[in-house]
Amino acid sequence: MSEAPDLTAAASGTDPRTGLRAVLALRRLAENLEALQVGNARRQGWSWQEIAAVLEVSKQAVHKKYAGRTPSQSHEQRAHELREG
Repeated sequence: MSEAPDLTAAASGTDPRTGLRAVLALRRLAENLEALQVGNARRQGWSWQEIAAVLEVSKQAVHKKYAGRTPSQSHEQRAHELREG
């Protein structure tokens, strides 16, 4: 169960164990995609305020979450860091 449509179906099903596992997988996917796109935005010169506005969070929140990452980090490195906490 790794494709988004399958995860969406599982997350909205009636089995709590399957549903919660799907929710976790979707959350991890969303976090990885967010990190990827924040990195893309920063490399293209977006300010923290611009990114925060699109994500509907505060500038401080997005800066705290992503400022330690260098713009040259690969998506795989960011994904690994998110998984490892």
